Amino acid sequence: MAREEAVEAIAVPAGLAKAVAGKSWFRDRVGESGCAVYRLSQAVAEDLYLKTADAETLGDLVDEMVRLRWLSGHLPVPPLHGFGLEGDGGWMLTGRLPGRTAYQLLEADPAAATVLAASLARFLRRLHALPVERCPFNADHALRLSAAQDRMDAGLVDEDDFDDSRQGRSARQVWDEMLDGLPSHFDRVVTHGDFSLDNLFILDGEVVGCIDLGRVGVADPWQDLAILWHSLAEFGEAPAAAMLEAYGVALDPVRLDFHLRLDEFF
Repeated sequence: MAREEAVEAIAVPAGLAKAVAGKSWFRDRVGESGCAVYRLSQAVAEDLYLKTADAETLGDLVDEMVRLRWLSGHLPVPPLHGFGLEGDGGWMLTGRLPGRTAYQLLEADPAAATVLAASLARFLRRLHALPVERCPFNADHALRLSAAQDRMDAGLVDEDDFDDSRQGRSARQVWDEMLDGLPSHFDRVVTHGDFSLDNLFILDGEVVGCIDLGRVGVADPWQDLAILWHSLAEFGEAPAAAMLEAYGVALDPVRLDFHLRLDEFF
């Protein structure tokens, strides 16, 4: 599947019209946030990114906007160029981070995964070191379990998109297995919520920023570690192990498995 495709421009609120005028539009086909994402390109200017929401996803877009504004005071994130609400829709316009995503780099050079893993771990430690008491957002396992159950009961969980190890299982089976393996304890740090290779930008071998911030909040560090471990494990055992070593934590199979199962519901 192509990661993006050229599309026609869409209507935007009057307050954003000037900023997007004269751009070529490309629709992102990778993200799973529920919001539509467009790359807006023009030869004489840097790319912009427009994320749009309808009535069902408007709350998610607002969540991301306020988290982006908060996190911008602590870590490099895309600049916010505009935000609009009109009827039941929402539009968020941001700038582009420098470099390329970690996924783009590893797609071109999979052998670089083990070296890059250390940079990803260092940036994750910076995020997890932010003062918990200053973060106004909660994203802990209890909240996510409640949201996961709501999605399961509403039939919104895509069982066909489960990881290979859970293909053929129903959402209810994964749910029951997850609760049976509930960890005995959780820690509390400021987490990203979807710390995957597509959401991390790399320049000269170092992470220079992150995107897709709608799940930022205080939660167990393995919420991020599990997703990053899983992303790197697609390139072999060595990158995933190197990431944990650089982060400074031993593999916790119980919390790893719990968070990977929980992520299947979103």
